[in-house]
Amino acid sequence: MARKCEVSGKGPLVGNNVSHANNKTKRRQLPNLRSVKVTLEDGTTKRIKVAASTLRTMKKKAAQAASAN
Repeated sequence: MARKCEVSGKGPLVGNNVSHANNKTKRRQLPNLRSVKVTLEDGTTKRIKVAASTLRTMKKKAAQAASAN
Protein backbone atom coordinates (compact mmCIF):
# COMPACT_ATOMS: atom_id res chain seq x y z
CA MET A 1 0.00 0.00 0.00
CA ALA A 2 2.33 2.70 -1.19
CA ARG A 3 1.44 6.40 -0.87
CA LYS A 4 -1.27 5.77 1.70
CA CYS A 5 -1.31 6.62 5.40
CA GLU A 6 -1.60 3.41 7.40
CA VAL A 7 -3.36 5.16 10.31
CA SER A 8 -5.83 7.60 8.74
CA GLY A 9 -6.10 6.06 5.26
CA LYS A 10 -5.29 9.32 3.46
CA GLY A 11 -4.26 8.68 -0.13
CA PRO A 12 -3.65 10.54 -3.39
CA LEU A 13 -6.22 13.05 -4.63
CA VAL A 14 -6.89 13.67 -8.33
CA GLY A 15 -7.55 17.05 -9.86
CA ASN A 16 -6.63 19.30 -12.76
CA ASN A 17 -3.85 21.77 -13.49
CA VAL A 18 -5.65 24.72 -15.08
CA SER A 19 -3.58 27.06 -17.24
CA HIS A 20 -4.26 30.71 -18.00
CA ALA A 21 -5.74 29.56 -21.34
CA ASN A 22 -8.05 27.24 -19.34
CA ASN A 23 -6.31 24.07 -20.61
CA LYS A 24 -6.78 21.23 -18.15
CA THR A 25 -4.33 18.41 -17.50
CA LYS A 26 -4.64 15.74 -14.81
CA ARG A 27 -2.53 15.97 -11.68
CA ARG A 28 -2.19 14.07 -8.41
CA GLN A 29 -1.84 15.54 -4.95
CA LEU A 30 0.08 13.07 -2.78
CA PRO A 31 -0.15 12.99 1.02
CA ASN A 32 2.90 14.13 2.98
CA LEU A 33 3.98 10.69 4.24
CA ARG A 34 6.62 10.12 6.90
CA SER A 35 8.13 6.80 7.90
CA VAL A 36 7.98 6.38 11.69
CA LYS A 37 8.66 3.61 14.19
CA VAL A 38 5.65 2.73 16.32
CA THR A 39 5.73 0.50 19.41
CA LEU A 40 2.90 -2.01 19.37
CA GLU A 41 1.03 -3.29 22.44
CA ASP A 42 3.04 -6.53 22.52
CA GLY A 43 6.30 -4.57 22.82
CA THR A 44 7.51 -4.95 19.24
CA THR A 45 8.33 -1.99 17.02
CA LYS A 46 7.11 -1.61 13.46
CA ARG A 47 7.93 0.96 10.78
CA ILE A 48 4.79 2.45 9.20
CA LYS A 49 3.99 5.29 6.82
CA VAL A 50 2.00 8.08 8.47
CA ALA A 51 0.75 11.38 7.02
CA ALA A 52 2.39 14.42 8.62
CA SER A 53 -0.98 15.81 9.71
CA THR A 54 -1.84 12.48 11.40
CA LEU A 55 1.58 12.41 13.07
CA ARG A 56 0.93 15.85 14.58
CA THR A 57 -2.41 14.62 15.93
CA MET A 58 -0.79 11.48 17.37
CA LYS A 59 1.87 13.58 19.15
CA LYS A 60 -0.83 15.92 20.51
CA LYS A 61 -2.85 12.99 21.89
CA ALA A 62 0.29 11.48 23.47
CA ALA A 63 1.13 14.81 25.13
CA GLN A 64 -2.41 15.12 26.48
CA ALA A 65 -2.30 11.57 27.84
CA ALA A 66 1.07 12.22 29.49
CA SER A 67 -0.12 15.43 31.14
CA ALA A 68 -3.29 13.73 32.42
CA ASN A 69 -1.22 11.17 34.39
